[in-house]
Amino acid sequence: MTAPDELEWEFTLITAVARYDELRSRDALAPPALSKQETLELLALGEVIARKASYGRQLAVRSARKAGASWSQIGAALGTSKQAAWETHGRWIEDQAEQHRRTGYEGMDEHDAAAARALAGPLVQDVTYGIDGSR
Repeated sequence: MTAPDELEWEFTLITAVARYDELRSRDALAPPALSKQETLELLALGEVIARKASYGRQLAVRSARKAGASWSQIGAALGTSKQAAWETHGRWIEDQAEQHRRTGYEGMDEHDAAAARALAGPLVQDVTYGIDGSR
C-alpha cells in the first residue's frame, strides 16, 4: 500500500510535485485511466506535498519574524489574519516540540522550541524583531 508516511521519506517537495504532476496529467489527458496503485500514489503524494509545503511555510514564517516582519504583515502575506497566522505558527511549534518528545530526535528540542516561542512573541503587542532577534 502507498501511504504518505512511506513516500515522505522517498520524495523531496520538488520530486513529489513532479511525480504528482506526471500522474495527474496522465489521469486527465491520456486514457487509459491510472491503475488503482497509481491513483493511491496520487492521493498519497498530494498529502506528502501538503505536509512538506506546510512545514516550509512555517519555516518561512519564522524567517519573516527573524527579518522583522510583524504578525500583521505575515498574516497579509498568507492571506489571513495576524491572529490566524500567529495561532497556526504556535501550533506548529508545539507540534514540533511534541514530535521531539516522542521520538527524541525529530522536531524541535525544548531549547529550540523555547527560542521559536520567544521569536513568535505575543500577538497582542505585535512585536517585530530584527535579524539578530532584538526588538
